[in-house]
Amino acid sequence: MELGRLEYLQALVTEFQVTDSPEAKEQVLANLANFAYDPKNYEYLRQLQVLDLFLDTLTEDSESLVEFAIGGLCNLCLDKTNKDYILEANGVEPIINCLSSSNEETVMSAVTTLMYLTTTQSRQQTTALPVVECMLRFSLSANKRLSNLAAVFLEDYCTPLQVEEARNLSKHTAVGIPLPKD
Repeated sequence: MELGRLEYLQALVTEFQVTDSPEAKEQVLANLANFAYDPKNYEYLRQLQVLDLFLDTLTEDSESLVEFAIGGLCNLCLDKTNKDYILEANGVEPIINCLSSSNEETVMSAVTTLMYLTTTQSRQQTTALPVVECMLRFSLSANKRLSNLAAVFLEDYCTPLQVEEARNLSKHTAVGIPLPKD
């Protein structure tokens, strides 16, 4: 059965790479993101370079593909090996870029992924000033899921000094990452 799992995941990755159908690509990526929930699949997904596939897909134009890719990364980064891989592959920046998506699920997954990726070593990146500023804006959102998640991020992952610095900066600038559409 275990060999069957690897072969099935390999077939999905191959289908993603060879299909020209945007709908098929979305379906396959959604399936891979779902398989990323199960720790039994972590090793196989690493072997098949699915983390790279997800990271590469974060820059696609398709909002659906980006949503499934960030969802997959969010599922995978609970594992220490996967977390380290994402951090070493410079995955934080494309994840931060997902914060500006108009897709609510993409933004929620991006915030959660940044939380999971925050370590002593990565904290400087995951809680950089623009991220903290963005979380301050999200914490004011009418969307309760987003405002609550942003509040947890600010409370649990940022220092009071970072939050204060971002607040002061926000007072002086009008530009920023827009809120996702509800």
